[in-house]
Amino acid sequence: MYNTIIDKYYPIDSPLRQILIKHSRQVADKAVKVAQELHLDLDPTIIRTAAMLHDIGIFLTNAPDIECHGKEPYIKHGILGAEILRREGIEEVYARVAERHTGAGITIADIDQQSIPLPRIDFCPETKLERLICYADKFYSKSGDMKEKDIERIRHSMSRHSQETLNRWLTLETEFYTSI
Repeated sequence: MYNTIIDKYYPIDSPLRQILIKHSRQVADKAVKVAQELHLDLDPTIIRTAAMLHDIGIFLTNAPDIECHGKEPYIKHGILGAEILRREGIEEVYARVAERHTGAGITIADIDQQSIPLPRIDFCPETKLERLICYADKFYSKSGDMKEKDIERIRHSMSRHSQETLNRWLTLETEFYTSI
């Protein structure tokens, strides 16, 4: 199912498609491994589909370093992706993952304090699936060498946003950290 959506919005020969697919597969593999290691009651097919669709909205954003040449700020890729998935009639569970995976979640306070160009809505992951994809996503960038980041690098990155963001990350880490 996710292949049909990716094919519709990302031309086969585009560099952005290659970035999206590599990153999404990395996130999917990490999330499935974590779920298996921790014996989470989540279907691996649903995990993989959510991971493959979580960044579907990046093409609409302006992030030239990862081949995104749209007009919207990159921070909006989650809500833009959720809009696409809803418009396509994809199950709401996947739209919510796209909408809530950014950072360690984004609160209304974050939006206000950091002047983030998002609607004043809480975009923190709520379900186990949403939290798992949010967690796994932080281990991989769509730029640079795209190799897995270590936990200390992720913590440092989260701390640069705010103490609250770091705290939300640490909560995800407590829930999902494994030695894999």
